[in-house]
Amino acid sequence: MKKQSAQVAEDKASNKGRVQDSFKAQVLVEDARTGLSAEALKKAILNQIFYAQGKYPEIATRNDYYMALSFAVRDRLLQRWTSSVKQYLDGKNRVVSYLSAEYLLGPHLANNLINLDIYKETEQATRDLGIDLQWLIDKEVEPGLGNGGLGRLAACYMDSLATLEIPAIGYGIRYQFGIFEQDIRDGWQVEDTDNWLRRGNPWEIERRELNYEVKLGGHVQHYMDRDGRYRSNWMPELTVKGVAYDTPILGYKVNTCNTLRLWKSEAPKSFDFQSFNSGDYNHAVNQKIICENISKVLYPNDETISGKILRLQQQYFFVSCSLQDMIGIHLRQGEKIEDFNVTFAVQLNDTHPAVAIAEMMRLLLDEHDLEWVDAWRVTTRTFAYTNHTLLPEALETWDLELFGSVLPRHLELIYEINKRFLDEVTIKVYGDHQKINSLSLIGEGPRKFIKMANLACVGSFAINGVAALHSELLKKTVLKDWYAYNPEKFSNKTNGVTPRRWMVLSNPKLTDLISEKIGENWIKHLEELKKLEKFAEDPDFQKAWMQVKLEMKQELAKRIMLRTGVKVDPESMFDIQVKRIHEYKRQHLNVLHLITLYNRLKQNPNMEMVPRTFIFAGKAAPGYKMAKLIIKLITSVGDLINNDPDVNHRLKVVFYPNYSVTNAQRIYPAADLSEQISTAGKEASGTGNMKLSMNGALTIGTLDGANVEIREVVGEENFFLFGLTEEEVVQKKNEGYNPYAYYKKNKELKLAIDQITNGYFSHLDKSTFKDLVNNLLQHDPFLVLADYESYIACQDKVSEAFKDKSSWARMSILNTARMGKFSSDRSIREYCDEIWKVKSVPVKLNGN
Repeated sequence: MKKQSAQVAEDKASNKGRVQDSFKAQVLVEDARTGLSAEALKKAILNQIFYAQGKYPEIATRNDYYMALSFAVRDRLLQRWTSSVKQYLDGKNRVVSYLSAEYLLGPHLANNLINLDIYKETEQATRDLGIDLQWLIDKEVEPGLGNGGLGRLAACYMDSLATLEIPAIGYGIRYQFGIFEQDIRDGWQVEDTDNWLRRGNPWEIERRELNYEVKLGGHVQHYMDRDGRYRSNWMPELTVKGVAYDTPILGYKVNTCNTLRLWKSEAPKSFDFQSFNSGDYNHAVNQKIICENISKVLYPNDETISGKILRLQQQYFFVSCSLQDMIGIHLRQGEKIEDFNVTFAVQLNDTHPAVAIAEMMRLLLDEHDLEWVDAWRVTTRTFAYTNHTLLPEALETWDLELFGSVLPRHLELIYEINKRFLDEVTIKVYGDHQKINSLSLIGEGPRKFIKMANLACVGSFAINGVAALHSELLKKTVLKDWYAYNPEKFSNKTNGVTPRRWMVLSNPKLTDLISEKIGENWIKHLEELKKLEKFAEDPDFQKAWMQVKLEMKQELAKRIMLRTGVKVDPESMFDIQVKRIHEYKRQHLNVLHLITLYNRLKQNPNMEMVPRTFIFAGKAAPGYKMAKLIIKLITSVGDLINNDPDVNHRLKVVFYPNYSVTNAQRIYPAADLSEQISTAGKEASGTGNMKLSMNGALTIGTLDGANVEIREVVGEENFFLFGLTEEEVVQKKNEGYNPYAYYKKNKELKLAIDQITNGYFSHLDKSTFKDLVNNLLQHDPFLVLADYESYIACQDKVSEAFKDKSSWARMSILNTARMGKFSSDRSIREYCDEIWKVKSVPVKLNGN
């Protein structure tokens, strides 16, 4: 017995030892996978080099190390990601679903290091391995899944949703090729393929088990079922499969990690063996090519019918996959389909996903057997719509016949929605045929068309603009009849941007300076920047502030030299206009000022003038000829000025190619002057104006978009205002605007335009800018010439202000200090409280 007892004790001790060893091993594994110390991160990188890359350190390439570090960081995201999903599902919380055709995310690695709060630890870990962290960060290929402000706003909102611990899923398209790479050749924009996936994407996880069928084309059969109900059966010409690719989106210093789910299109059957066997090799893979084209490229050129069809297919493809996915999540939680809107609040980011209204009705009616009234109740309690444009031509429409050829069932549903809605309208606005036609989902004309903004308005419970002025103008112009009909639906949600990327990541020196004075709480509560105001008059703080600005300008100057070969003076004023190239944004007005300064210097070489470096960046849509011509004008004027020894020590012109999130992060911190000069009443909001002001740039601008609110908060004395107001723009056009009269009246303006006309900036080739000049003199749709004189006078005030270094520093500090309103955190709180009705759900890590 004693021997038996002794054996039992020995076995227990042995077992305890094994358990302890096992526990230690688990701790080591956990440390390598989830630890946040420099030592744990170093081990994780080495493990990834060996187990994921199949290399040993001595032969690993720079890309191997980048991938290894990214996978190591992603492991730490996954722990938070799975915890977030589990907590959301277990708690049955209402989830925000953000539908956007664009997500201009920017590089992930550095942003995730900041949000995990392990930037310094990672620097140490890579240093111990003999590698520079910035060298790896610069290796990352940016996912160009957006065109501009719309896609970047979606990315900022995803960051804020996670930071505020709001359950959310972003849905979009995993474009194989993003927005084009821009090169400048002989001054012209040249587009090249943006193959952002060429080295792989360590941040996404393929979810092949999450796939949905999407029907396209064909016809609809109608029949009566056994219960005598009228039913529809869509017989498609083509069926596409959407496969999910998930990217974790981590909040700042929280455990919340939300999901960005992007859809890739594939063929349900990628290879036709019978065709191949019979020798028809092309047909064997034809279906695969057709289906994969849908998620191939961001915004295909829609000047052709085939391009229009492809773009409509893209929009429907991603909203169908997304809604099917949401319904699946809802039903797996044991909920009834009638209560879908209790589980999800779906935000339409502009009209690109507006077809979701009709698709939701199709799914509820045809797939889930709801009656019309019940389906419409669920639909109209699910969706909210954000409008992003005041340009009538930018309100999306689809040729009715083309739409029906792609989505025949949805055309039927839109007709039925329209019929029922107009029955209500006719009673309410008896006899007002203009209003009935305005509210109709179907536009009349030589060819009928579907008005997607109207579909979004009728199917949503909330409609919002993105700046105070924009929202008011929506009510007065493009959506005025909708506001008159449903005023309770309308609200304003001024855009915001995330300070994590646009200050902490892009301007670390300024971040450190601010945090030394007021602590770090401002990073999550941007309104606390207000505490900087008391230092605005402090000479020592002004000196430190402007030293940071100078160092950022020096860094940008080095990049400009490497990228363009233009040598610029960091002590000069950096006058910056970086945004999409468009006539209404009026880059050509900026160029006219540039030419005016050039002429003044040539006519009076001894005149006193503040040295300026004009920095432009932005992409023109491939089919937008006038925007491309504006780029050519910028580069042509720049070539002449930069090579003219009479002026090039005081004037320099740079067109920084391939504008992207990465390049924006380098440019914004270096800006002295922010050009926000769009025609009043044309810019919905703008977000570049916010990012530049946050980084201490002073704004010269019109009363347009968010400029109005920026001027209100920073103070009129810290904002350079010029130009016609929106009301004055309308009045001028109504009175019969004559741009030629402005040209004849102003000598400096006439000289500048005559020089462009006569080929002074184009090697005496008068044809180069003929179309641009004719457009300005004969039409000038965005009142460039009308605002020229006011703009030049205001720029003269800017130059005078820049001479007083102390005053400029004070204004710069106050611009940053008063930008708290423009955090995307504030925007998202307003959406949560006033539209989505959702609360934050703090996440505990699994095992805690």
